Amino acid sequence: MRPSFFHHLHPPTIPARQARLRYTLAAGGLAVFLVLILGITGILEIFYYIPTPTEAGNSIQTLTFLVPFGGLVRNLHFWSAQFLVIVSIVHPLRVILTGAYAPPRQFNYLLGMGLLVLAILLDFSGYVLRWDEGIRWALVTGTNLLKSIPLIGNALYTILVGGTQPGLATLIRFYGWHIFGMTLAAGILVAWHIFRLRRDGGIAVPPPPLREDQTRITRFELLRREILAMLLASTALLLLSTFAPAPLAAPITASAPASETARAPWFFLWVQQMLKLGNPFFWGVVVPLAVLVLFSLIPYIFPKPVKPELGRWFPKSNRIAQGVALFILLSIITLTLLALLPAS
Repeated sequence: MRPSFFHHLHPPTIPARQARLRYTLAAGGLAVFLVLILGITGILEIFYYIPTPTEAGNSIQTLTFLVPFGGLVRNLHFWSAQFLVIVSIVHPLRVILTGAYAPPRQFNYLLGMGLLVLAILLDFSGYVLRWDEGIRWALVTGTNLLKSIPLIGNALYTILVGGTQPGLATLIRFYGWHIFGMTLAAGILVAWHIFRLRRDGGIAVPPPPLREDQTRITRFELLRREILAMLLASTALLLLSTFAPAPLAAPITASAPASETARAPWFFLWVQQMLKLGNPFFWGVVVPLAVLVLFSLIPYIFPKPVKPELGRWFPKSNRIAQGVALFILLSIITLTLLALLPAS
């Protein structure tokens, strides 16, 4: 069979053992697939979305209930965004737990962390674009965290919000960053990440003399597996989009403070829970940034995985990095669950 364009996007062969789903979790391929769905559905939504405080919420209502298949398109966009954040977390976590950031892959790991940050920011900005009563925390409390930063906080708040309080300028800025600024940056990083993956030798494996299994699969088999994963992901997305509609609330009618029962989007619930502990600058800005920096520096500050142990889960040579990553992940999950508990 003659290779097609899509075949040429893959290396001719890759090690069979490291190509198994239980090793890769298909996280990288699913991330690219979800980005494509988000791009297509996002373009379709642009035709009906009106980025003004008085019309944004109503335009989403129109898209959801009046436009043929508009609700399905919006639901696909919403669930793809949620899964993209999950996959973007699972992917670097898998890299840490398998030691796949070993030299020369440290820089590509940083690119992956950058994509994780962009996935969260894109989800957050899209969340705000709903401009309904359900996004009060993100709009008010989330942006007010900038004010807690010493010296430059008020200036950063004004730059982000476009004034002294959220309004038309805020919505337009979030809209511009969501559909152009951050989307363009994400596209560049995705291409760079894939390029570096090929340049660094593909999937992390031991040197040939140290491999227990020398079997390799062709690009044809790899593409077949990827298509199967995409079909399964499409089925799951269609089922969710059919039976679990994206959140929708009444349009915002006034810029009022967030209520005590307001919640952050799920990926920031752990930050919302920490804000209850005290100083908003420390718990809402310093600690999340420290977690991000620590994760980003793992390939540089912890012992390097040794080559004979590459291509397997939980290599002994990077147990410290594994322990730190799992401890932070468990802490975030615990804080998230606490935030979901009803207030006493």
